[in-house]
Amino acid sequence: MRFKDSLRLYFVMGSQDCPGENPVEVLKQAIQGGITCFQFREKNSRLNGRETVELGKELQKICREHNIPFIVNDRVDLALILDATGVHIGQEDLPADEVRRLIGPDRILGVSAETLEEARRAFADGADYIGVGPMFSTSSKPDAGEPVGPAAVRHIRQQMGHRYPIVGIGGITPDRAPEVVGAGADGVAVISAISKASSPLGAAKQFLQLMGNSTKL
Repeated sequence: MRFKDSLRLYFVMGSQDCPGENPVEVLKQAIQGGITCFQFREKNSRLNGRETVELGKELQKICREHNIPFIVNDRVDLALILDATGVHIGQEDLPADEVRRLIGPDRILGVSAETLEEARRAFADGADYIGVGPMFSTSSKPDAGEPVGPAAVRHIRQQMGHRYPIVGIGGITPDRAPEVVGAGADGVAVISAISKASSPLGAAKQFLQLMGNSTKL
């Protein structure tokens, strides 16, 4: 599978996103449901550094067993410790070109972008894909800005063409996913719509089922 194809249903999660549930079991269910990529995002949780590494190793092992790319959010040090497939950074994190230098040429680098200018800079600095958002209002990322909507994906796609991988993120539910893919995204990245679902397996299946009926730009 090309990495671009693995962006189809991109699950983002840390222990803080599934209160009362075991993140390991949530990930296993999500994989059974058909997720194609996973990002370990441990933010503002109760885990200390050692516990974060231990959980990351468990989640990484599961992803490897199922050939799912394992991306670490923000922390280059943690990505290297866990021998992650790659790392995803935001606009206020380390500069993308410096992160590329640190992780080397073979690991995946994702960069968050809201505008065409940020998208162009991200790819110029070595990004393999961009996460555009927030698509809609979201409670999973308190630091997320105002929604830019699927129109932002459509604008970037129209200006940059189809060779650049784009995933939409932020407030995406199964019924909204077709709109994001229809705007030109290669896939959707979701947190609570899967992590807090009564059945992560069922939620993942619903995303894929509805996106299968969508027509890309």
